[in-house]
Amino acid sequence: MKKSLRFGAVAIAAVATLSLASCGFGGSAGDSGDAEGSTTIDLLVPSYSDGTKANWETVIEGFEKANPDIDVKLEVQSWDNLEKVVSTKIQAGEAPDIYNGGPFAGFVSDELLYPVEDVVSAETFGDFQESFIANAEVDGTAYALPLIASARALFVNNALLSQAGVEAPTDWDSLLDAATKVSALGGGVAGYGMPLGSEEAQAEAAVWLWGGGGSFGDASEITIDTPENLAGAEQIKKMIDAGATQADPGSTQRSPLMDIFIQGKIGMQVGLPPTVGQIEEGNPELDYSIVPIPTKDGSPFTLGVMDQLMAFQNDGDKADAITKFFDYYYSADVYVPWVQAEGFLPVTKSGAEELAGEEALKPFLDVLPDAQFYPSTNEKWSAADGAFKSLFGQLQSKPAQDVLTEIQAQVDAG
Repeated sequence: MKKSLRFGAVAIAAVATLSLASCGFGGSAGDSGDAEGSTTIDLLVPSYSDGTKANWETVIEGFEKANPDIDVKLEVQSWDNLEKVVSTKIQAGEAPDIYNGGPFAGFVSDELLYPVEDVVSAETFGDFQESFIANAEVDGTAYALPLIASARALFVNNALLSQAGVEAPTDWDSLLDAATKVSALGGGVAGYGMPLGSEEAQAEAAVWLWGGGGSFGDASEITIDTPENLAGAEQIKKMIDAGATQADPGSTQRSPLMDIFIQGKIGMQVGLPPTVGQIEEGNPELDYSIVPIPTKDGSPFTLGVMDQLMAFQNDGDKADAITKFFDYYYSADVYVPWVQAEGFLPVTKSGAEELAGEEALKPFLDVLPDAQFYPSTNEKWSAADGAFKSLFGQLQSKPAQDVLTEIQAQVDAG
């Protein structure tokens, strides 16, 4: 049965091509410069969708109207460039005042970030889901504010699986069987979309390594080269060698591969909540389902991801302006439309209440209790993240053990 899922008043179909400037949730940040007596906040963010820039400009326009003495300078970067850009800025003494990113423990150890309770009101801080705040703590102190949450699930092309005579898989054996049979349909069809390229290699790695009982470690130690992780890496090679994936998975990036799924040429691929909107925009007639990710033994699991907003101390006189921006952004009437437009899960209690009952969220909310998260509060996670992005795709041509050993060595070297 075809899916037709929407996020309330703002359709997640808009995620891919949203142009908000001409409607109620729209506008531009403007370039008002540094007027006398004004404060400028530099905001560095990644692009989640084609609408990300417009979404942030909308927030900024409303904030600047409410706070005419504060200007917000927006910079949007791709995820591929984001960490390099922020590192370069920090080295040049030009760190952004507010940064939307992932790993942050290294910034904490270098004493670069504000404790978030210094730059957000008690009311706003208390509105966050406790589990998300706990995932942003280092030694009991939160140094980042949860921004969005996401879970992964398996998107299944019902028509292709039906043609291949298979059902949605629940474990690795049935996944390999189903994907191999879908690939055998020919015509440029791939059974399973496996993106091991640099865009998000760490996520696809987690799907398989954690799905086999492994992990990436915890706040005290990063552990990649383990027998449990080896089982998942070897299963990836088994999928590739069996012809169950698209060609050249080692260099395939997630976003363009998902476009191919949306076109109806891939049987199964792990996706995110925004994928629903991308399907509605790109191919609303696609017959698909969303099911839990298959694991080694069929036990429940999902990769949970929580991106954060953090504030660099820089000139110590910007704390009040940063606090005003955070409090404004996380107010329900501003934050909820932003989350809806980007198609993610809210991290605030008020946001969750407003979006309760949304059909599009249900498959992801159902698996979220079984989520595992990256060990982002370990300061070596940045090195691990980079190692996966640069090395994990080599699984296509190297023994799995060698790849894990190289990743662990790069992590240990810092």
